[in-house]
Amino acid sequence: MINFDKLFKIAIEAIPILLMILLIPLVDNDYYLTLAFIVIIAVAFFANYVKKEYIIFIFGFFIMILFEYLFIGSGVETFVRKSLFGVMPIWLPFLWAYGFIAIKRSVRILER
Repeated sequence: MINFDKLFKIAIEAIPILLMILLIPLVDNDYYLTLAFIVIIAVAFFANYVKKEYIIFIFGFFIMILFEYLFIGSGVETFVRKSLFGVMPIWLPFLWAYGFIAIKRSVRILER
């Protein structure tokens, strides 16, 4: 049976990611976009912070830089925006890192 309360809470957790994705085509400057992502993430953290959640964010940030770099190096994926190491947009690790948080929060909601 579908628990609409849990589904709603998960949808709320996805709003920051949706907002970040919607901003990508609207903001041409990667550095301004990164700043916007940082603001969105900060608001999301302050609205619903769980102790030591920043550790997951930092892990996601750095591990996704590494994996995206390896993935792009394989030639399977390319980016037009290459403001980080000349291979990927600088805002991408922030998006991925917050994705880790949203997944963790969603799993926590499902486990209740």
